Amino acid sequence: MSEERKFEFTRRNFISAAAVVGAGALIAGCKKEYPKLTFVDAAPDGPPLKAGLIGCGERGTGAARDFLAAGPNLKIVALADVLPDHLATCRGTLTQEFKQEIADDHCFVGFDAYKKLLEQDVDIVLMATPPHFRPIHFDAAVEAKKHCFIEKPVGVDAPGIRAVLAAGEKAKAYNLSVVTGTQRRHSRSYQETYNRVANGAIGKIVGASCRWNQSQLWYTPPQKKWSDMEAMIRDWVNWAWLSGDHIVEQHVHNLDTIAWFTGMHPVKAVGVGGRARRVTGDQFDFFSVQFAYENGTHLESMCRQIDGCTNDVSEYVAGAEGYTNCKNTIYDRDGKVIWMYQEPGQEAGATKVDPYKQEHIDFVTSIRTGKPLNEAENVAKSTLTAILGRTAAYTGKEVTWDQIMESQDRLGPAEYAMGPVPLKPVWPVPGSGDAAAKHARTA
Repeated sequence: MSEERKFEFTRRNFISAAAVVGAGALIAGCKKEYPKLTFVDAAPDGPPLKAGLIGCGERGTGAARDFLAAGPNLKIVALADVLPDHLATCRGTLTQEFKQEIADDHCFVGFDAYKKLLEQDVDIVLMATPPHFRPIHFDAAVEAKKHCFIEKPVGVDAPGIRAVLAAGEKAKAYNLSVVTGTQRRHSRSYQETYNRVANGAIGKIVGASCRWNQSQLWYTPPQKKWSDMEAMIRDWVNWAWLSGDHIVEQHVHNLDTIAWFTGMHPVKAVGVGGRARRVTGDQFDFFSVQFAYENGTHLESMCRQIDGCTNDVSEYVAGAEGYTNCKNTIYDRDGKVIWMYQEPGQEAGATKVDPYKQEHIDFVTSIRTGKPLNEAENVAKSTLTAILGRTAAYTGKEVTWDQIMESQDRLGPAEYAMGPVPLKPVWPVPGSGDAAAKHARTA
């Protein structure tokens, strides 16, 4: 950790903590016994589990790979996507790498392809479309009583998040497993760090910060042969109605980690952001948001996607007696390392199983052992936190959790078809009124 970050936590946060809860002794908790966690390197064997994949781009193909590698007797038997070339590429990859022969009559293209996939004999649905479509697909999959792996974020607006929360409750009633792409929650080092923090290793939590600052993501300029809809979908990560903007699509990982470690969601937010370098789409390039919690603590959140700048992907939680980077290390109040994750046979801080694979191992294990996992509420509320921050930055106003939870603002067109999209490629201007919060507009 840099001296700058160390100073930030040892002086500002801990002097504040002393005023709130009183000065504490150096952490003795990290020397005590903590509840023992157990991890599995592969899911147990069992009858074949057949999965369908909705969304066959790179992330969907990656999710399929990780699912097939999670344990024995796992199959991908159906594919769905709106883009035929994405489906064909994914199909070829699964055949070549995993010998998954997917029949022609189990490959579906179009905006209704997910419905046709759900009519097939599948036990599991893997969902990795652009985030706008996830609430629709998740609700349909739960209604079809399928176990679900759903990529993060799980929506782009409050109506979508409310739909996910409702579908998550139905999944509980049906005893379905729902695992989401918030892989930090399945990282062994993050889990062991959380285990100590939850059992008092850093004392009472008094503040947090998180960042996802990196270079520009990929983009796909439109081509004359593409309709508006096709061009947007091929460039989805740059359009707010499809991705939620990068504070939702990417920074949700950091916000979810803070929600997990603190056990809280914010009650309000103020923020700033802007667009400086983006080539396509209608999103911001950077956000800086302060989230406030009911108990008076704050989260300082920052994310940026611009080339040539200092990068930082991190989460920190400060307590009255120490602080942690959440992923593998606990420090005392002076910045001295007092515990670091160490797995037998691995370098300090490293994990044996990649978290992207571990989440699928845990998913399949939960199904085969009859102990359903349901992560829908966690990821829905973390996604809503990101939407709260986005709205605060877009509008330049203080926005509350209750306001965003009750919001009727829906992003995206009313109907889906490969043709014109009645959305103008403009971006919000803070302070310009309600239109700033609805910049992607309902058609």
